[in-house]
Amino acid sequence: MLLAAGMRYARRLCGLGAAAALRGPAGRGHVRRVSTSWSPVGAAFNVKPQSRQWDLFEERQADFVKIGHPEPAFREAAEEACRCIGTMVEKLNTNVELYQSLRKLLDDKKLMESLDAETRRVAELFMFDFEISGIHLDEEKRRRAVDLNVKILDLSSAFLMGTNFPNKIQKHLLPEHVRHHFARDGDYVVIDGLHAEASDDLVREVAYKIFLYPNAGQLKCLEELLSSRDLLANLVGYSTFSHRALQGTIAQTPETVMQFLEKLSKKLSERTKKDFEMMQGMKMKLNPQNSKLMPWDPPYYSGVIRAERYNIEPSLYCPFFSLGACMEGLNVLFNTLLGITLYAEQPAKGEVWCDDVRKLAVVHESEGLLGYIYCDFFQRANKPHQDCHFTIRGGRLKEDGSYQLPVVVLMLNLPHSSRDSPTLLTPGMMENLFHEMGHAMHSMLGRTRYQHVTGTRCPTDFAEVPSILMEYFSNDYRVVNQFARHYQTGQPLPKAMVSRLCESKKVCAAAEMQLQVFYAALDQIYHGQHPLKKSTTDILVETQEQFYGLPYVPDTAWQLRFSHLVGYGAKYYSYLMSRAVASMVWKECFLQDPFNRAAGERYRREMLAHGGGKKPMLMVQGMLQKCPSIDDFVDALVSDLNLDFETFFMDSK
Repeated sequence: MLLAAGMRYARRLCGLGAAAALRGPAGRGHVRRVSTSWSPVGAAFNVKPQSRQWDLFEERQADFVKIGHPEPAFREAAEEACRCIGTMVEKLNTNVELYQSLRKLLDDKKLMESLDAETRRVAELFMFDFEISGIHLDEEKRRRAVDLNVKILDLSSAFLMGTNFPNKIQKHLLPEHVRHHFARDGDYVVIDGLHAEASDDLVREVAYKIFLYPNAGQLKCLEELLSSRDLLANLVGYSTFSHRALQGTIAQTPETVMQFLEKLSKKLSERTKKDFEMMQGMKMKLNPQNSKLMPWDPPYYSGVIRAERYNIEPSLYCPFFSLGACMEGLNVLFNTLLGITLYAEQPAKGEVWCDDVRKLAVVHESEGLLGYIYCDFFQRANKPHQDCHFTIRGGRLKEDGSYQLPVVVLMLNLPHSSRDSPTLLTPGMMENLFHEMGHAMHSMLGRTRYQHVTGTRCPTDFAEVPSILMEYFSNDYRVVNQFARHYQTGQPLPKAMVSRLCESKKVCAAAEMQLQVFYAALDQIYHGQHPLKKSTTDILVETQEQFYGLPYVPDTAWQLRFSHLVGYGAKYYSYLMSRAVASMVWKECFLQDPFNRAAGERYRREMLAHGGGKKPMLMVQGMLQKCPSIDDFVDALVSDLNLDFETFFMDSK
């Protein structure tokens, strides 16, 4: 019965037209009467929740995401439900009758002109979904397209598993002082990652060479995946998989992406060279016997330089960043910029999947309730370690004219409070919280006619803009000063500490950005013209030499651990592009005054409201009041390496 109930509820959680049975009116413009029994949002996150029995069969309860439920039976049921829904969607994408009806609509120019812009865009997006499934092809080619889609799904799953699979080496082959850094399996040492932060150079070298040692099966899997993607793209009318993947994005074409990456690499080259020289100098100081800078070194030595120069030990900062204080900071920021308040609301019995999940109502000062955010913030067994945002129910205009309110889950991995202190965040955790809340606000403030394009359901190179923009706010003293207080003394976080933190982030930042350029370029080449001119490893060697600068290590194959090739195939550049857009929005709209209400309203109106219902470049253009060029994007990223908040701090207390 438990499994059946899990299936029943899980059918609604896959983000495919799902609806959560939640209390509260859903009408657009409805002014919500806020219950006076709600406690302030900051206090709600700094106290332990009261333990309550939860009933999985209560009529009213929130849906949960397959990845986050603590009960294995529910996770398995949700997984099966998503497979079933995925199969159903594939069938709909190959339904000839539906395709022909949509084709008839799109071909009727007079009818198309009578539709609003969002409806036209959604119709075009549905046609794109149909055509990449090969529905416009003859029956034989359509069957081939379906077979290729299935093959790509299987290969993607196998490749993803392989990216995390540990490698083993006989323990007698390693020096004794190195062995204890790794797990053991009988006579073998197990290497399950790069150990990039290890202080011993030899530990990092061993981990790099063994973890990245080529695996023939994984190599064959990657080659087949890239080849199958290319065959599918060709079959449905695209010259490369990259051309197919980039349709509708900010970049639009692989040629634009490569132009962006090449120009950025050229602008970064001198700064990157200086960063490498600085890291090599530190390595020479600490390890004069073996001072050549190698690819396993930058994360460690950049960290050493950062610590030596700026003293940013996280434990110095944590007492000022209690979770409640950070949530109160977000509340103040959203209220000032957007007229929005976050209210902690008591979940109904059975509504949440774990006792420590908090429910937030997002309420606008004049429009009323905008949606719900479920905050699944704390560590627990079997919970995935990555921070993420899930759309449980997308917003949409209903037939009766009311608006279906969005519901999302934010999942983090924060430590629990202790007997002596509330949950305390490191600066990195605080920044991640702001980042994920940027995604949540994108979902909450999307007001699209169709669920298909609501909130974060937009092109990949635009989807990260709102979340990255929030990182800029989280690093501005004028914002931090509103909430960062020592949880015991109430003392504000000293300005000098915020300045040190911001300055420390510039250390070796060019080299880190250069590494991202290398990864993005590699992704583009792999998804470009096929058959590939060389092996994937030879292409890696060439691309690393051109776009990074540190030498390739023989008998390694980093590409076999590049898990983003699955979810971000031909789109890995999106992080850099989104950061460039966010940087431009920050500098032009919020740097002078991070609490500028007029800029906040414009941001909501021009960018957040449309989701994927408007072309991303039009949203960027509307926000910046100009159409940025590739050079503008590059300059925005490079200028970030010198971003100085101090000019705007002068009047801050």
